[in-house]
Amino acid sequence: MNEKTIYNFLLVALLAVGVIVFVALFFVVAPYGRHVRKGWGYSIGSKLAWIIMEAPSPIVFGLCFILGSVPISVVTIVFLLLYEAHYIHRAFIYPFSLRGSERRMPLSIIVFAIIFNVLNGYLNGRYLFTFSGGYSNSWLIDPRFIAGVTLFVVGYVINRDADQALRELRKPGESGYKICNSRFYKMVSSPNYLGEIVIWTGWALATWSPAGWAFAFWTVANLLPRARANHAWYRRTFPDYPPERKALLPRIW
Repeated sequence: MNEKTIYNFLLVALLAVGVIVFVALFFVVAPYGRHVRKGWGYSIGSKLAWIIMEAPSPIVFGLCFILGSVPISVVTIVFLLLYEAHYIHRAFIYPFSLRGSERRMPLSIIVFAIIFNVLNGYLNGRYLFTFSGGYSNSWLIDPRFIAGVTLFVVGYVINRDADQALRELRKPGESGYKICNSRFYKMVSSPNYLGEIVIWTGWALATWSPAGWAFAFWTVANLLPRARANHAWYRRTFPDYPPERKALLPRIW
């Protein structure tokens, strides 16, 4: 059995598990953040947890670039920079921007995230830098690349802006949750998740790869039910929560 066969099997398996996770998350809310609760085993501090579970993704993706066999082009460099920009921030900058008393994250969630990030980093990196055969610089003017990179940047801005809005909501030393009424939070309860979905939809378009579309699907499968749970939590917790605010998509849902 060669690597390409194993690769294809892992890609199909990732999609199959994604379908299961999508359905399951409508019935069981993952126990981290505002939804943390007892009964999920040993847990560690959320800052360390974020680093441990997110760091494998940029490391594995970077190794795939270093070990790849396709010719290096402007396009492959752009893909490398986009992916690493997101995950280096998520793994090594975002955890230290969190304010308030540190919450804990179950080890089971961390292990699952590590497995996903290793697999996802491998599937995307190995396809782009080995199995794709390479991207010529003519791809820079392809409408899919232009639209995809544009969406990636827009999603990145939305995601970072949402993180900053939550950071500003708490003063140093404060803990607990409040209603955020600034920026994109005026329209939806989880603009950070909306940003993530836009980012990886753009990634799928720009790379036009099976792994890219699998990642976009997984992002929706994971974050759409989470956004629904967050929205319901806000409505239960805050009687004055804005009734016109949607869960994830402005004016729609």
